[in-house]
Amino acid sequence: MNVSNEIASRIVCFRYDDLPEEAIRAAKVAILDTLGVALAGSHELAPTILGHVLGEESSSGTSVVFGTAHRMTCLDAALRNGTAAHALDFDDVSDAMGGHPSAPVLAALFALGEKINANGQQILNAFVTGFETEIRIAKAVNFHHYNKGWHPTATLGVFGAAAACARLLDLNEQQVAMALSLSVSMAAGLKANFGTMTKPLHVGNCARSGLLAALLASEGFTAALDAFEHKQGFLTVFNGPGTFDTGKIFDHWADPLEIVSPGVAIKQYPCCASTHPAIDALIQIVHANNIDPESVSKIDAWIHERRLEHTNRPDPQSSMAAKFSLQYCLARALMHGKVVLEHFEGQAFRDSQTRSTMQRVKVAPYTTDHFDFDNAYGAEVKVTLCDSRVYSAKLDGPLGQSAANPLPVTALKLKFESCAGRIFAGERVLELQNAVEHLEELSSVRKLSILMASSPTTSIAY
Repeated sequence: MNVSNEIASRIVCFRYDDLPEEAIRAAKVAILDTLGVALAGSHELAPTILGHVLGEESSSGTSVVFGTAHRMTCLDAALRNGTAAHALDFDDVSDAMGGHPSAPVLAALFALGEKINANGQQILNAFVTGFETEIRIAKAVNFHHYNKGWHPTATLGVFGAAAACARLLDLNEQQVAMALSLSVSMAAGLKANFGTMTKPLHVGNCARSGLLAALLASEGFTAALDAFEHKQGFLTVFNGPGTFDTGKIFDHWADPLEIVSPGVAIKQYPCCASTHPAIDALIQIVHANNIDPESVSKIDAWIHERRLEHTNRPDPQSSMAAKFSLQYCLARALMHGKVVLEHFEGQAFRDSQTRSTMQRVKVAPYTTDHFDFDNAYGAEVKVTLCDSRVYSAKLDGPLGQSAANPLPVTALKLKFESCAGRIFAGERVLELQNAVEHLEELSSVRKLSILMASSPTTSIAY
């Protein structure tokens, strides 16, 4: 089987008019959420440093740098905006992918969309295409791929970005296959860099790489079309013999679409998704029992060992590392009954009261005593009070984890308004929200991108 050609033959078949209504709705939810967190992250240190190195202050180009007055080439904008979209680790998640599906695809798509003046329907169709592609490839390699230490958001997101951009460019089947094969040599990103600025850079880099692969393929650039299945290709080199199943890419392709079921997981908290089920459980206990943080003697938390591997950080030494510290996140949840952006800003991770509370948090991998099945997103939390009373909660997964357990619309909008409101005044936030809600009616994505810039020069029209 030639994997690149087989995937390409399916990618070229995507048409906006064939998309079910629920796919369009789900895509707009993911787009709204991603644009919101990209704006909130646009002035974080990682994308700011990157922008400075790229010379954004003096650059010119077709594509908006989100949250700024700058424009850059579409490739640089994809890199900068992709990094911003993941800078806060607040962007959406896919269990199957083991990462964040929308940020790499949308950073590439909006940069390219401005360059070629795509309309809203074309953006929606290309996004669903990219989403389907990256999740399908993920199913073939996970979770061995994830456990081995690759950062799937980047190593698999590059294929989503390439597929989406190839569809937006209306490439033919051979060109799409070439773009995917090119992307194989651009896949990169290691979990060793979690908790640092390099993690969001992974997302920007794969957005740029996927876009570059599609643009190169459109001009006749070549790659080995057996780059996936070759004995020295992606599947064997990144995973290893016997650890992947290409059949899972194609079984029931788009039936249903991955963005419909299981759908995308929208994050409630601006920290690693692996911490979320335990945070939900603890907040549930605190609110249900009106617990005073000072009355707590100990908190025990159990999550899947795969999730605990990168979240067992009892002494985070940066705000980024705090996002990957289950101890820190649970301490904040106990103290405040919520976990918000401000808990990861500046030197908040050094707060003495939080540090003291963290000493009472004990974490461990759960066993079959906690769950009867291998639920990678389950969590159990037990709170022991100083008077020996014990309260516990067990969850199969966090709120918003999938289309079957979605974040309520009101919560989604509040999150967007909170994120976008860090950069823009309320009127612009609502105008941007309205533009995404009517994206299929938009004659040019440039009208939406203008609203993502700090100094818009025109108002939107449908």
